[in-house]
Amino acid sequence: MNTSEGNDTPNIQLKLCNVQNGTSCNDIVFGVEVKLALSSGIVKTVGVKNLADKLNNSKFSDYKFPSIVVSATLQNSNDSKIDIKLDFPINQSMTQDSNILCVFWNTTLNEWSEEGCKWKKGVNNRSYCECTHLTSFSVLMSKIPVTLLFLDEITYVGLGVSICSLIIFLIIEALVWSAVVKSNLSHFRHTALVNISLCLLLADCSFLAACLSSIKTSTWCLVLTVTKQYFFLAMFCWMLCLSIMLLHQLIFIFHPLRKRVYLLLSTILGYICPTVIVSATYVYYKYTGKPYHNTETCWLTYEGLLKGSIHAFLLPVGTIILMNLFSMGVVIMTLLKSTVSDGSKADEKEAAKSIMKVMVFLTPVFGVTWVLGFFVLLIDINAPMGVLMKYAFTIINSFQVLCHPFSITDIPVASSNPRADKVQICGSAPEQAVNPLFLGRH
Repeated sequence: MNTSEGNDTPNIQLKLCNVQNGTSCNDIVFGVEVKLALSSGIVKTVGVKNLADKLNNSKFSDYKFPSIVVSATLQNSNDSKIDIKLDFPINQSMTQDSNILCVFWNTTLNEWSEEGCKWKKGVNNRSYCECTHLTSFSVLMSKIPVTLLFLDEITYVGLGVSICSLIIFLIIEALVWSAVVKSNLSHFRHTALVNISLCLLLADCSFLAACLSSIKTSTWCLVLTVTKQYFFLAMFCWMLCLSIMLLHQLIFIFHPLRKRVYLLLSTILGYICPTVIVSATYVYYKYTGKPYHNTETCWLTYEGLLKGSIHAFLLPVGTIILMNLFSMGVVIMTLLKSTVSDGSKADEKEAAKSIMKVMVFLTPVFGVTWVLGFFVLLIDINAPMGVLMKYAFTIINSFQVLCHPFSITDIPVASSNPRADKVQICGSAPEQAVNPLFLGRH
């Protein structure tokens, strides 16, 4: 066996590595990559399937053991210090919300132990075990994802407030529609706001339905995943419609949009584009054999950077948010330009107030607060900054229901006088109470 190149069976794999002149030893057994740096010696790496269940697991009863146990031994070596790295095939998206432990089998106590082993983050969002001794190793994952205190309660309370506010908003819009919609400009604004609110209401209801364990069958879970992806995308697309309308008003002052053209373009962008994106995503993952959705969370899958169906949501949303940020920047620059041309202190104060209004009203209605969600996705939940980001995103997007859905922000466009030639921008509809980037992961 010492001179063999290795041995493979369905349940056991053996790899031998003869290290000379300070070269490192890299072996792979059952998908587990083992790296060992030493000056000389023979490294025997053995991977055994279905062994962990037959050992004493009482010390870590709240953790799930993988089916693979890796054992590494060293012969004919004079190295006093040993560092071994083991990269177990774990879904990287699960490591953010679960507690991961690296353990070895203590032959003296006949139990698993964490002593001398740590779970570490590597480059490209990869994680691995690092130990300072050789024996039999495995990795444990908590059965229940790590949850933050009161985060679920904040989410569901905010969800309830959001749904109630959206219903009230839509009822009010229906009652006062003929009174407030008296021009093409007001028609454009209110049409976009009503569609944003309607899509958000249906997305929130889908999220609420996905939380009920009684309907978490494979078929219903798939349906709810599709509806959530579609309605959240449609909501952002209608936000983009509102942003484009505002930008057109500021740039093409003497060329107003016609109602028929706006409604046609808004319908294509607001509903047909999300339909194409969702359909293409589902068809691609169905015929490539990759998972389209997570059956536990009823949401899209995330397997790492640019891996997983979640990116069919992240990329369009990220693009829309960047375009909306550009529109917000144009609005602010318009206000600043008007202030500089006039120069009076009173008008400077008035312009500063207008800029604050723009920031307050356009930030939620353009979905800019969702930028926090991207940081939450990239930061480890166990890190202090990750906890802060997740609370901030949940609270801001859960209770972002504005008290004045018909507030008006006046923006000067063509005149140096801030009180002349103003464009009216309707305030935001009630905002979302959930984060589609992390549905079911709280």
